[in-house]
Amino acid sequence: MGSNTVRYLIFFQYFGTKYSGVVKAPETQAVLGVENYLEVAAQKLRPVGNVKFSISSRTDSGVHAICNSAHLDIERSPDKAPFSEDTLVKALNFHLHPEPICIIKAFHVNDDFHARFNAVSRTYLYRVVTGCKHTNLPVFERNLCWVASESHLDIPRIQEAAPFFVGKHDFSGFRSTNNETPFKSPVKTLQQADITPSTSLLPNLLQNSNLQYWDFTFKSQSFAYNQVRRMTSALVAVGLGHLTPRHIKLHLEERTPPVFPGNIIAPSSGLFLKEVEYDEKGKKTDLYPAVQDSVSKALICV
Repeated sequence: MGSNTVRYLIFFQYFGTKYSGVVKAPETQAVLGVENYLEVAAQKLRPVGNVKFSISSRTDSGVHAICNSAHLDIERSPDKAPFSEDTLVKALNFHLHPEPICIIKAFHVNDDFHARFNAVSRTYLYRVVTGCKHTNLPVFERNLCWVASESHLDIPRIQEAAPFFVGKHDFSGFRSTNNETPFKSPVKTLQQADITPSTSLLPNLLQNSNLQYWDFTFKSQSFAYNQVRRMTSALVAVGLGHLTPRHIKLHLEERTPPVFPGNIIAPSSGLFLKEVEYDEKGKKTDLYPAVQDSVSKALICV
């Protein structure tokens, strides 16, 4: 890199509903990716040459991020000092407005740092709600959770099933295939699979008392394509009595997808990339404001 070039690690969040995903899409495409808007904002900082973002974690159309990350190199002319971390955050957020994308924090990193390959873990959160039809879901919750059933889930059964996912497994039965996935290993090591009570984004007085919210949280260094959404739908099927907890273990061992009534993949709208962690030179996610379990943190934007 040039002598006046600095590599930054940035953490950012976004509502994914209006984007084709996080990665850059062709400019001719009707719906663009989050990266398109990040690049436009960066070019308005008048760097030398084009600024490219290396995204740590791909998210699909409709998927949100409480916290994703990327690295970028910014070269400035010799008479200009590199941007400070705080200045870069403020400048990018200014040029991102009014998009629902927000830069949370930036750090100077070494020239060989890579946002994707240096990540030690990724945590995804999937929000499930029961007790109503989708048409009766509060408007502030739409596109932010999955209305899985009008009836409530058997949570003890789900909590019995979820630990089967933890550890090193071949997740062939819990991934979707596309042109890329046949060449990527389905063997992943899951560090966490938790189901915990959650809350509505609405004030208590405005909540429908029959609604129940649940957070399905999964942590691993990497995931197979659509793995989180397929694990979530299988666990919901367990909670509805369509599968038993032992079915999860069986399908992991046999590397076959579970079959159950509806047999759908959980929709993208309930999925959030919650956290990306690093350990190189102390560049951990605890250096930016801590992201708590409440999904309301995702409402922070420019």
